[in-house]
Amino acid sequence: MRNSTVIRVANELQKNGFSLVKNVIRGDDIERVKLAVTKTQNGDFSRQRRGDTIGIRNLLKAVPVVKQLAECATLLNLAQTLLGSNARPVKGILFDKTPAANWKVPWHQDLTIAVTERREIEGFGPWTEKSGITHVQPPLPILEGLFAIRIHLDDCGEDNGALKVLPGTHCLGRLSSNHIHELRRTIQEVTCSANAGDVLLLRPLLVHSSAPATQPSRRRVIHLEYSADDLPGGLAWHE
Repeated sequence: MRNSTVIRVANELQKNGFSLVKNVIRGDDIERVKLAVTKTQNGDFSRQRRGDTIGIRNLLKAVPVVKQLAECATLLNLAQTLLGSNARPVKGILFDKTPAANWKVPWHQDLTIAVTERREIEGFGPWTEKSGITHVQPPLPILEGLFAIRIHLDDCGEDNGALKVLPGTHCLGRLSSNHIHELRRTIQEVTCSANAGDVLLLRPLLVHSSAPATQPSRRRVIHLEYSADDLPGGLAWHE
């Protein structure tokens, strides 16, 4: 990735909380990942079913090909440039929106991290469990030290449930649902349409949502989170 692109991404992440980069992942790598995640889904390994959603939550462990992609030079160098030399992938999720699973995601911030086990540490909580994996809301500095890379395996436009964001809201800390509702009235939303192979970078505290597709088709997105932080008190990231 060119230095000029990295500088642009860094500036856009700081100002707006998101940045779209075109044609990052090659077509043959996209097809290889598609094949691997399909095989894993068909094998029903750590498959996520919450009534209206289907995906894989512990993706970095469930699909080694995705782990390799998350640690490839292009993505890892980008993460380490933005976060520091200790940056590494700490979470992976497959979001798989299909005509049969055409769900709506309301406006929200990503406030939890995945860890290997529960430990009572000041500043961490509440605790939840998702698909058998322990999640917790950490102190704000840990969330501020994260960013996500969303790799699009399929074309994703406004009619196919593309992510919508409220630019700049990542700078406002944790927000109540009422505050988010007010922000929606004052900030113009942006739809992050993307093609297969494009990557969308975003800060977890950025307010975002996803509408149901009006022309539903396959929309698979690999969501990777990177951090340079070690967790305190014996807590460990669950990849």
